[in-house]
Amino acid sequence: MAAITHVGLAVQDLDKAIDWYRKVFNFRILAGPFEFDAEAEGPSSMTHDLQGPEIQKMRNVHLMSSSGVGIELFEFQQPAFSKEKPAHHAGFFHIALVVDDIIESIERVVQHGGHQRSKMWNINKGKPHYLVYTEDPFGNIIELYSRNTSEMYGNR
Repeated sequence: MAAITHVGLAVQDLDKAIDWYRKVFNFRILAGPFEFDAEAEGPSSMTHDLQGPEIQKMRNVHLMSSSGVGIELFEFQQPAFSKEKPAHHAGFFHIALVVDDIIESIERVVQHGGHQRSKMWNINKGKPHYLVYTEDPFGNIIELYSRNTSEMYGNR
């Protein structure tokens, strides 16, 4: 069995994204921010191997949630971050977070520049099993759950 350890997200401004994820979801910095410059690192760097040789400059940071699952944020500087989105529903298109108070979390998302994309849905009548789609200020979709996935879907 495998376990998810982190999800990588591209953002236009790493410092603003760090601030946003810390204020809204109380993530903490685990490692970084790190800077990559291809001129200084050379062609056989780990970043080139993982990200591709076209990446010349970037920054990244590892953030950690209270559950031990992380988010790695990337600011691609050269070539610059592209606001072009992949085809709708192609590949990875959202992450899901379990939050203590879903209404309060929606309010923090909106208060700090994100927005609510959907209504809040109760997926198991009579149980406090709620979900909602939100979006960070950088265009990443964040689904909020009131309970973990196994509790929400395990007995359906």
